[in-house]
Amino acid sequence: MPTTAPSETLGRVVDFFRTYTERVAAVGLAWFGPLDLDPRSATYGLVTTTPKPGWQRADVGGAFRALGVPVAIETDVNAAAVGEQRWGAGRGVEPFVYVTVGTGIGGGAIINGRPLHGLGHPEMGHIVIPRDPSDRFAGACPYHGTCLEGLASGVALRARWGAAPETLPADHEAWRLQARYLALGIVAITAVLVPRRIVLGGGVMRAPGLLERVRTETAAALAGYVPAPELLAPGLGERAGVLGAVALAHRALSERGVQ
Repeated sequence: MPTTAPSETLGRVVDFFRTYTERVAAVGLAWFGPLDLDPRSATYGLVTTTPKPGWQRADVGGAFRALGVPVAIETDVNAAAVGEQRWGAGRGVEPFVYVTVGTGIGGGAIINGRPLHGLGHPEMGHIVIPRDPSDRFAGACPYHGTCLEGLASGVALRARWGAAPETLPADHEAWRLQARYLALGIVAITAVLVPRRIVLGGGVMRAPGLLERVRTETAAALAGYVPAPELLAPGLGERAGVLGAVALAHRALSERGVQ
């Protein structure tokens, strides 16, 4: 279904599930953020400071709770982390982090079997990293300028080089800089969360040779002070978020004692 205004989009999706009411036992949502994920909050399940026009304060969780079944909601990257840990490249590993590098950059962490929450949910794409001395790009993030997302997202790549990332040749200078920036973000994540494994997904990571470049740059940036986490491609490919949402629905049922 096309994504239009919140009321129209949510209404269409909820109506789709309404036609299968007898077959829907629970709903798991992998949704773009930022989101309020605190069940004690009056705005639980609402989109918060998203730059997407019209979507601030959209009540995503409330729209689906109208179905009368258990609803679990997570950020899209947290849900992808759940999916990868249950069925993909993160099986049997904790702490585990999933990072997506696409139009934007986001990350989700699994610790003690659960996505990490606290004051909010992780916003790994907004880690502040040093800009390379050779880089004069002002950054693409409307909030923080030269954060990780502002320097290394698909939007940043297109704005800096004036071309879609998928059209840049493998030997283009863009990929040296991209690998360096992603490595600096991974070093920051590693220093705080000490994940044993980080899965790097998203459209930008499909660039030939980029993952290996990031591994090399990460090892160099860590400088032997602490071990480098394993850096892998997603085991579930582009299905990580959707399958993560299925896993969230399973969990919502099990917490109600339904197998």
